[in-house]
Formats: sequence, structure tokens, C-alpha cells
Amino acid sequence: MLCYWGAQVREGFGLPGEIKHVNDGLNYVCTKSEIQDMSAGRCFVGFIRDGKVSVLKLRTDPSGHDGKLKPLTLKKEKIRSVMCGGSGAVLLSDGGRVFIKDNLFKGLANRYVIQIACGDQHSMALTQNGQLFVWGKNSHGQLGLKELPESGSEIPQHIECLDGVPVSQISAGGDHSFVLSLSGVVFGWGKNSSGQLGLGDTEDRHVPTVVNSLNGKKTQLISCGGEHTATLSKGGVVFTFGSGKFGQLGHNSFKDEHRPPVVAELWGSKVSQVTCGGYHTLVLVESSKKIYAFGCGKQGQLGNGKIINQSVPSPVELTTEFNVEYAIGKLIAGENHSFALFFKVPGSGSTNPQPKQSRRIVTLDDRVIDQWVSECDAKSWKAVKNEINKVFSSAASLNGSFLKSCDKHYQTSVELCGLDLNLIKKSFAKLSVNERVMSEVVKIVQDALLPSLKSSPVSFEALRVYVLLPELIRVCQEQYRAELLHALSSKILQLKPDALKVLENVWSKLPDDCLRGLVKLFRITSAELIDNICLGEMTEQPCLENILQVFQMVNKVCCSTHCNVPSNDFIIHKISDLLDTLQTTLEEIEDAENLQELFMCHFMVDLKDHYVKIIEMLSNFPFVADTASKQRMFTFLQNPNNMIFPLDNALEVNRKSVLEDTLQYLKQDNLSLQYPLKVTFAGENGIDEGGLSAEFFSLLSQSLLTWEKNLLEICENSLVWFNLEHTHKEDFYYLGTICGMALFNRQCMNIDFPLALFKKLLDQRVTLNDLEEISPVEARCLKDLLEEEEEVVEMLYLDFTIKGQELVSNGVQIPVTKINRQKYVDLYVDFIFNKSVMNQFEQFSEGFSKGCPVNAWRMFHPEELRELFHGSPVYQWEELSKCTTYQHCSPSDELIKNFWTVFMELSEENKQKFLFFMYGTNRVPAGGLSKLSLKIVQVNVPDSDDRFPEAQTCFNTLRLPKYTDIDTLRNKLIHAISFCRVFGRQ
Repeated sequence: MLCYWGAQVREGFGLPGEIKHVNDGLNYVCTKSEIQDMSAGRCFVGFIRDGKVSVLKLRTDPSGHDGKLKPLTLKKEKIRSVMCGGSGAVLLSDGGRVFIKDNLFKGLANRYVIQIACGDQHSMALTQNGQLFVWGKNSHGQLGLKELPESGSEIPQHIECLDGVPVSQISAGGDHSFVLSLSGVVFGWGKNSSGQLGLGDTEDRHVPTVVNSLNGKKTQLISCGGEHTATLSKGGVVFTFGSGKFGQLGHNSFKDEHRPPVVAELWGSKVSQVTCGGYHTLVLVESSKKIYAFGCGKQGQLGNGKIINQSVPSPVELTTEFNVEYAIGKLIAGENHSFALFFKVPGSGSTNPQPKQSRRIVTLDDRVIDQWVSECDAKSWKAVKNEINKVFSSAASLNGSFLKSCDKHYQTSVELCGLDLNLIKKSFAKLSVNERVMSEVVKIVQDALLPSLKSSPVSFEALRVYVLLPELIRVCQEQYRAELLHALSSKILQLKPDALKVLENVWSKLPDDCLRGLVKLFRITSAELIDNICLGEMTEQPCLENILQVFQMVNKVCCSTHCNVPSNDFIIHKISDLLDTLQTTLEEIEDAENLQELFMCHFMVDLKDHYVKIIEMLSNFPFVADTASKQRMFTFLQNPNNMIFPLDNALEVNRKSVLEDTLQYLKQDNLSLQYPLKVTFAGENGIDEGGLSAEFFSLLSQSLLTWEKNLLEICENSLVWFNLEHTHKEDFYYLGTICGMALFNRQCMNIDFPLALFKKLLDQRVTLNDLEEISPVEARCLKDLLEEEEEVVEMLYLDFTIKGQELVSNGVQIPVTKINRQKYVDLYVDFIFNKSVMNQFEQFSEGFSKGCPVNAWRMFHPEELRELFHGSPVYQWEELSKCTTYQHCSPSDELIKNFWTVFMELSEENKQKFLFFMYGTNRVPAGGLSKLSLKIVQVNVPDSDDRFPEAQTCFNTLRLPKYTDIDTLRNKLIHAISFCRVFGRQ
């Protein structure tokens, strides 16, 4: 049954059936065949009965009708939806085909359309895979394609920027358009002269724009009028915005609204439908079988018996005689007409209309997966394959799948993806059981889905695919995994910065187990690629680099959110294998002797160069390598081509003037700092195999700390920092150069810089904890300040100054309060470590990079870099015996047993003296004493008890006389390490 009211039309619209006139201008038509659907536009009204369409053209003046109801003849087509716009009717068949009146719309002939919408001058169509097409006029940008002229297009145009958005509904108004996503995100574009887009202004939009003020409102329906818009949220709350000059917004006023306010008069009514006409609005409260209307009523379209405009919802005076048998199914608002379709309720003697086919885009769920896995025999495979293509070729379909239940997906935002992550894991695991299905899924993802992803998604909902796909790739077989992850990583890297930031925010809010799964996927896939490289595969570098770049983003997210994903989870242990492979390759090249081997050598050189490139690339991703691997990488990159260093890169210095001599070399630029140094001491014979360099830098450390220029000052805890009073830039430059040289030559400096220096060198932020390292008392006071009560803070009478320096402009006039104390502390720390030593550090940093020309030092974490520079703070003395070799003796000899007994009995101070005696420095190399080498040579001479042990520092060799007893050995060793400073021997 049809109820209608408003402007005068042909009685009953020419529909066959009984017509009943009721009070207040309401009319009822009990048609012989039930009306399944209808639509009313500015000039046309259309009806669907038994899948067939009839259209009536309305006169533009109020005096009457124009012609009869015209049936549209569509052979073999059952119509399920009709939409009437300003210029005609658009039809949609059960088979997803679009017709303009009774002609197939060829522009969409190859598309399966599920929804259509018509405005006054334009139309829209939504396809099953979530693509939106538009055609018609573009006078105000209502087609959503900025590049189109105002005249628009008669051929359907694809709005590509909405690809990936899981659209649930489309709506077209006078000259504006709206789209609603499955999670309630609202997009509007087109004419906005009255604020009908809800964006807070009256500027037209030529591209889809998110209506941010409706985010989180659980919007489930949108209706567009001539120049106003209404939305309905779950729970029955109505928002209206746009033109209000006829009261069509229902806000008890006739003013426009540029943002969406609630229709307060309907609050608590639980509205179930809302529809906008040209200048009026209808709402349905299904529970009470009441229709409310507001807006323009000059032609009776409000149905309340009054010919006036009304700005608050008023009930339509429906007759009650049909209440038992009929229920209101659908409201339709035309330009000057209103309609209500009634359907008989169950048990009333009439069947309900057949339910329409789904008007939602195709999505993936557990039921569909079960069907695919169980029904993929030869007969059903074609259908299953077609469904797989529909789902996995469409980002919109995947993004609309596996949504959180209980309305939680409506909370989707720039930080929350709205997906049920556990359901995704279970579903994809189930999918992976069937190899045939999984193979087809992989093929479609690789060939269709990934190439379709856009670099600048219009909504955060479109980024769900980047959360879904890793879970899919994780359950793929190994032969597909690397290629798919490479393709996905490439797409992530192509995202615009804003979209990338949203994705990182989404990652940061993932549960720890999901983040760990993501980390594991990238780590395992990277390890597989490195394994292939070790086997000689030379085409994996671009793939590996892309994956590592995204892996680095995941690492950054984990570090910044303090999640429970340990740093060890990022370590790729296969890097150690790659380094071993490179070492073996270098040895094979070096050992090549005959022509055949030399011929093979060319191949090995190419392979070696490839390995070096991979290691250079890996040095840009320090989080994937452990400290030992990074140190090996650093060593390889110092001399990647295994070159023989020039003999003239020697540095001869006098022990008494080591600093002055070194500065002279540096100022005269007589050293090639890109090569390791070869140090000799004036008047001494010795070959520098590392020992002399160690002694050289140890002596330099002492000289720099006692330098009369006082570049460095001793802080609390014996740490050193830059002297603020010393401003001679060149001195700090050479200080940095010497420190860089030590690092490059893999030697330790006995200058205890705080961790903050190494953070600054690596461009990392220093914190209050770093201040605590060099000034515990000062840091403790600042921490107490952050914890004090408000009145205590005010009683301290602090202002934004430090040591007479203002931290901000006019800081002396700004008191520190509970509100601004965190800012004060941050500025305080920044002043200590940054502003106060800006000139000193800039020169030091520049010199450091000069002294260590291999940029790979930046791959170390601050703690690792400090240990590499200072040496390890841990002395595990038993490790020294494990790395010792012997000549003319063995570990079981009494002399050697006595030596280690005496050594282990030495005090900590004397043990460190032994290190200096043996190696020229008492610093332990990064990685511990096991990184040292010690060779003990037994010396057999007649007067052994009269001789002292001798250290050949150049070769890390201890010449140990064969003493007759342990007491003699003890006395001679302690004397040697205490009083003998120079034991260089060739």
C-alpha cells in the first residue's frame, strides 16, 4: 500500500487499485500488485511492481499532472531499484546492470552495480567490488573529480581516490554527493553554498572530503536534499545541516547550519529512517509507527493539515485503521511530495515482498572461507575462483571484512584500525590449509590487489589492507612470502607522509602479540633473503632493502611506544653468516694462484663486491644486527676492497710530546685519515700491528685530559664534558678528529664521555636521565621538582633561567609553576647538552666525522658506540686465559699454571696494569677480553730468575722466562707491570 501527500498529482499516480482520501491531504492507494520500491525526484516518480518499472513525469507547476504512468519494457530484466533524478530515472536490475529509463547504460555494462543514486543533474553507481562511478553535470564539483569541466561527463567516471574505502551507502542531492563507509566515515563533495557538506564553511568541494565532525557518531544512513543533508546514527539519532531557510533542518530555526547538530526535538525517539526532499525532511520512528515531517509545507508535503513551513518535527496525521495489518516499510521524499510504502505484516494474509539482493559490497568472512576450503572440487572451482577474484582484487572488500563486533569498528580512527585481529589470524590460517585456494589468493593479491593500492588514501579506513595483508603473507608458503612482502613494502614506501603517519599510529596501537607477529614476519623473510644471498643469489638486494625499510618503520614504532617487543626480536642472525661468507670469499681470492683459479677469481670478485654492497646497505639498518656483527661490518667497510694500505701513512711521535706532534700532523694535513694509522715512537723500534696504536691513543687520552687549554672539564662520576669557557673552535675540531681517528683505528680512548655525547653524535634526543649521569644532584633536584605539590613548586621561586642565562625570551619574568615545570625541565636539559655547548659540539662533530671517514659508525646504538670508543667497562679476567696461545710450552706446564695462578691473585689495579704493560692500554675492547689475543712464549735461558717478563706490544706477545718457582714469577711480574712502561720489541 502507498500513502502520499503534497503537491497535486494525477489521482493515485495512475496506479491500478483502490484509492482512499483521508483528512489533511493524505491519500492511500491499495494496489493490486504490491509496490516493492519507489523513488521520487524533481520531475519524475518511479514504481517497481513485480520487478517491473513504471515512471510518471510530473509537471513543474502545481496545476496538475502530465501524462499517464508509463511502463518501461525491459526484456528478461527484473528491476530491484529505481532512482529518479532531475532529468529521468536510473534503474538497477537484479543482475547488477544499470538502465537509463529502458536502455542499458553501456558505460557500466561490464560492472556489477549494487547501488545507484541520482541528484538533480548527476548520478552515481556503486559496484560490488567497492568502486564508485559518477556521470552528469559537474557545475559545483558534484562528480568528485576536480579535473572534469563544469559540463561534466555523460560517460561514467571512476572516482579512484575512494578505492579502498568500504562503502556502505551512496547518496546524491541537488548538486552535492555523499558516501558512507561501513564504519560510519562520511565523505561529502559538490555544492556547499549553505553548508550542506557539513564541513564548517560554504566553500564547494571538488573531491571527496571527510566530514570529521561525524567521526565516531556511528552513522548508518545519509540522505541528501536539494541543499541540505541528514544523517542517521545507530541508536536513532538524527543530524541535519545545510540550508535551513524553510525549517528543513528541524532545529527550531530557519538559519543554515554549516556543521552537523543533533535534531534535539527527536532526541530519544530512536528514529529508524530519515529522508530529505527538495526542501523538507521526513523521519520514521518505527517502534511507534509514527512519521515526522519538517521544512517546507506550502504544498502540503508535511502531512499535518497545515500549509506552512515548520522548523520543528511535527507528526504526519496517518490514519490508524491500517495499524494492525500494515507496517511502514520505506519513506520517500520528492521535491514537493512525500510518500510512505506500507507492507503487510506476517500473518495478515499477504506475503511480504521478497528481500532484495545484498546492496553491500562483497566482503570476506569465516563462512565464505569455510565454503571455499570445502567446495573447491572440479565442479565448484570456477565459482570459488570467481569469488576469490572479487574479494582479493578489491582493497575496499578486504577493508570492509573482519570488522570488530559490538559496534567497536565505529571507533576506527587514525590510531585504531577497527579490525578483529584474532578473527583475521584464525581465518587466514584456515584459508592456508587449502593449497589450491591459497595459491589463487596469492596470485590475485600479487597481480590485481597490490598494483591497485593508491599512494594517498582518502581515509584511514583504506589503510586496513596494510594490517590485513601481513597476516595473509605470514601464512603463505615460503616461495611466495618474500615476493609478496616485497610488493607490499614497496606500496607502503610509496604512501604519502600523512598516510604513512596514520599507518604508524595504527601499528603503535596493535596488541603486543600482533606487533611481535609483524616483527617476526619481516625478520624471517629478511633472513631468508640473506640466506639466498649467501648462496650466491645476486638479485635479492632491492627486495631486501624495501623490506628492511618498512621493518625499520616497525622498529621505530616499537621503540617509541615502549611495547613489550624486545630489541632482540629484530636481530637477523643470518647477517653473521653473510659476514662469514664474505670473509671466506676474500680468503679464496687472496689464495688464488694458477690461471684457472684466477679465472674463477673474477667471479669471486664480483661476488665479493655484491656482498660488500649488501653489508653497506645493512649498515643503514642497525637494529637488525647484533653488536658483534656490527663491529665486523664496520671492519669490512673500513677496507671493502681489501686494499693494501699505503706505507707512507705512518705517524711518528715522541712519547713526551705525543699531543703536540699529532696536532702538527693534522694541521699540516700529512695523514690519510681514510686509511688505518701505522704508529712509531721516536727512537724506538717496533712494527705497529695494533699494539703501538693502542699505546698511542692511550697516551693521547692522558695528554688531552691534562692539556693546558682545558677543553674538557671533569664532572661528577669522573665523566668529562666540554668546557663552556673554552670557545676556540679549532681546538674542539682537532679533539673530535683525534676521537674519530681512535674509532676508525678500532682503538679505545681513555676519556670518559657521557652517553649524551654519543646520542648527540647520532642525532638522538638527550633526556633528564642523561643529565643524571654527569650531574646526579642536579638531575635529582629536577626530578623532585616534577613530583612536588603545587604550593611547594611556587615556594621555590624558580624562573626560566639557568646560571644567568634565559631559557626563553624574558625568562627571568616567567615563574616556574606546576603547569609549566615540565617545559622548564626540558629546556634546562636542552640548555646543558645543546645550547650551552653548541659551538663546541659542532666543531667536535665535524672533526669526529673527519677522523672516522667511514659513515658506518652511525649504525651503532649510543651505548654500542660508547663501548667501541671507551672500551668495555666489564673485566672478565677468565676470558683472557681462554684466548691465549702458547709457544715452547703448553697450558699444562707448571710455569703456565703458576702464571695464571699469580695473575688471578693480582689486585684489580695490578691486573689493569698488566693490560697496559701488555697492550699499551688498560681499556677492554668492545665485546670483552675475549676480543684480545695473547701469546705466551717460554724463554729458556740460564739466568731466568734474574730476568723480567717482556712484552712485545706489537705482536701481543709475552716473553716469560722459565722461573724456578711461583714466588719468583710473582715478584718479577709485579715489578715489570709496576715500573716498566716501555717494552716494545720486534
